Amino acid sequence: MSFETTMASDVVGLTKVAPVSRRGFMSATAAVAAGYTLAAGPVRAEAITTDANGLQVSDARIKVGSEEMPVYFARPAGNTKAPVIIVAMEIFGLHEYIKDVTRRLAKLGAFAIAPDYYFRKGIDLTKVAEVKDLLPVVNAKPDAELLSDLDAVAAWAGSQGGDTAKLGIIGFCRGGRTVWEYAAHSSTLKAGVAFYGTLVDPENPLLPKSPMQLAPEMKAPVLGLYGGADTGIPVAQVEQMKAALEQNKKTAEFKIYPEAPHGFHADYRGSYRKDAAEDAWKQAQAWFKKYGVLS
Repeated sequence: MSFETTMASDVVGLTKVAPVSRRGFMSATAAVAAGYTLAAGPVRAEAITTDANGLQVSDARIKVGSEEMPVYFARPAGNTKAPVIIVAMEIFGLHEYIKDVTRRLAKLGAFAIAPDYYFRKGIDLTKVAEVKDLLPVVNAKPDAELLSDLDAVAAWAGSQGGDTAKLGIIGFCRGGRTVWEYAAHSSTLKAGVAFYGTLVDPENPLLPKSPMQLAPEMKAPVLGLYGGADTGIPVAQVEQMKAALEQNKKTAEFKIYPEAPHGFHADYRGSYRKDAAEDAWKQAQAWFKKYGVLS
């Protein structure tokens, strides 16, 4: 198996969740019409929907080198100095769940921006039906390029009136890994929140250091939110990351939800666990407030 098609721990966790009854799920046609991705499987009819009342919500394009990266953003209407929070998506592309999370953050007072940093392949990941077909795209994203893209997002937010002195990042699944990577990269990041992000990468020359290897280089405090029933990221690995950060005197906290699988915050999927998701969201807000991202 080549690195392009290797299943990282986040993908293992996604694909090895106990099957759920199809009752209470949208039809595939309805799910697509509602803006959800195909590869993630059945979409819950009770997926959370956050309105845009009081918000400025839009798509935009950000200059990255000679190209333009699509982003979706939401911020309080009329607030030109809102703190900036980057939303790092799952492997499924910039679909409705990620957009909804972006609006939720804007309701908390943030200028939240979700970049589509896989755009260079020219493939709309939200339209891909099989996880195996996503892997060659997402696994071919070099970390160096990813980090540069995120820097461009932060700079663009500042040019649009966002307060980049209060910069945060939140990410889910592969985006949770991105949080760890960016926290080791950015000297301006105030805080990060990683939902079930991969900690140890399979061999891939484009991903030179896993989050575990970057523990000594962390520059910002990170909150790690993990599921005890995650089949791809064992609790022992989370504890190993915690120990590595403590050994290097880095600021981080972890919360493990014992019964929760991978993707427990993804309210559109069968992996959703309401109690864990709601508590984790409260923990994320408190973390951003503690480190000066949100007020």
